[in-house]
Amino acid sequence: MKILVCISHVPDTTSKINFTDGDTKFDTNGVQFVINPNDEFGLTRAMWFKEKQGASVDVVNVGGAETEPTLRKALAIGADSAIRVNTGATDGFAVAKQLAKVVNEGGYDLVIAGRESIDYNGGMVPGMLASLIDANFVTNCIHLEVDGTTAKAVREIDGGKETVTTSLPLVIGGQKGLVEESDLRIPNMRGIMMARKKPLTIVEPTDANEETKATSFEKPAPKGAVKLVESDNIDELVSLLHNEAKVI
Repeated sequence: MKILVCISHVPDTTSKINFTDGDTKFDTNGVQFVINPNDEFGLTRAMWFKEKQGASVDVVNVGGAETEPTLRKALAIGADSAIRVNTGATDGFAVAKQLAKVVNEGGYDLVIAGRESIDYNGGMVPGMLASLIDANFVTNCIHLEVDGTTAKAVREIDGGKETVTTSLPLVIGGQKGLVEESDLRIPNMRGIMMARKKPLTIVEPTDANEETKATSFEKPAPKGAVKLVESDNIDELVSLLHNEAKVI
């Protein structure tokens, strides 16, 4: 089984976010970038298939040279090879088109992507990719097993879980629960050294129209000061909540 894991290069959630050029561009100065958490769950599950079923695991990213350290980390975790599509990831449809080209040329049976990235939270790329390559699709996936060409997946739905059976080729949108957090892997020194020798292939992008464009960014409004009220008078509290806090 050939597995392709889609890796997004995203800011660490502890990073301080700023914008430049009149709030039209994200300021990357001083920002630590990591593997998108949803993708990391998917990569860890792919490593399970590699170790238990002998699958081969490649990782792919759509982005510039600045994303290569993130791909090298994925290689250090255990992926066999990496592919970087040499173009910016600025639009979900354009990214899906680039990934579709990689999947079609590589003949992958299973594509594991994160349900969404934690920077734009679009949640659109895995579904569009499945449509472009004419593959089955399961999103919000929290468990996955593959037996031959048959896959059994569990996904989160409103109020519960749903178990589905489908066939390869398959694209999944994985999330927390696909593996336990305790199973996530930190690259060790041996893995880091081996990653330097693993292939990282740079491919040029295919033509793809961008269907959306970010015109500006805006930070959430700062939280207001906290007002402590010491009162046993319910009417007073209701009045403050209604007239000052304006939450009721």
